[in-house]
Amino acid sequence: MKAFHCQCSQAIFFDSSYCINCNAILGFDPVELEMRALSPESDGVLRDAAGRLYRYCRNRLDYGVCNWLIAAGDDATLCKSCEFNRMIVNLGNPRNVRRWQRFETAKKRLFFTLMRLGLPLVNGFDDPKNGLMLDFIEDQRSSPWLYPEAFVHTGYYGGVITINALEADDAMRESVKDEMNERYRTLLGHLRHESGHYYWTLLNADPETRARFTVVFGDERADYRAALDAHYAGGPPAGWENRYISAYASAHPSEDWAETWGHYLHIYDALETAATCGAIEQSPETIDIDTRILVWQRLSIVLNELNRSSGLADAYPFLLNAVVAEKFRFVDGIIHQLRQRNLAGAGH
Repeated sequence: MKAFHCQCSQAIFFDSSYCINCNAILGFDPVELEMRALSPESDGVLRDAAGRLYRYCRNRLDYGVCNWLIAAGDDATLCKSCEFNRMIVNLGNPRNVRRWQRFETAKKRLFFTLMRLGLPLVNGFDDPKNGLMLDFIEDQRSSPWLYPEAFVHTGYYGGVITINALEADDAMRESVKDEMNERYRTLLGHLRHESGHYYWTLLNADPETRARFTVVFGDERADYRAALDAHYAGGPPAGWENRYISAYASAHPSEDWAETWGHYLHIYDALETAATCGAIEQSPETIDIDTRILVWQRLSIVLNELNRSSGLADAYPFLLNAVVAEKFRFVDGIIHQLRQRNLAGAGH
């Protein structure tokens, strides 16, 4: 994540709505990927110091869950992030507004990284064939009087990422994490992982790329349901740490891919933040994947030790060994393919 500053030079953050120093209204410009300090004009129009005109996203006006801006001349009422929402939680439950705000914060951070990487990003309403949509929904556990489904799974299918609303509750998510014996479980982590499934489908890989995928991850045609049933019944294979980034990655080649993709985004964002803050010398876009891995191995040790010094769990409890590094190289190559395709499409 980049560092942002208000017009008064105060440090501000990606999800900030107001400057704590000068009280300026803040919003994120998704075209320039910059935070803007704004002053109100007439009829809901906002002006920044350079004279650019914006409007609020409707989800900020109505619910306070969004800080992204819309160009004043645009007819849209939702910002470029909120346009991806297909379904959201029942807002008749006041707790759901807070859950939705957390979901939006995580989703927008995912989108920022995807944009920084130059990946194609279009919603499923504008492009029903190739676009992405998101469902943030409940089940009986949070609203038994409304939903007949006993359990809504977080996952990806047919261009739609589904996130269970309870993943936005820290206590519930930690409970599931302990029950599943997981090392790491976050709302942002879910979104990064599921986006990997979407982009692999979007790539529509050629035979050569699929053959390479099989060498690196295994045969994605293996029975998915049977593989997951076996994973949940018996756990990961002995010695999984030598071949996978996480225990769940060992369940099926498709999950190995998505886990590796999610960690790639995690590391890219963290390295960008570290470079912006002066903790490392080079930003990730200026160094190759092998250098990124090396820098991250060193930095993550520091992060973990800082957390331990504060009495907290490790910030990054994972090992990047040689086998996992090869998987990261594959993901990096796919991201290059998708970026080039996106640039070619933008040129037409």
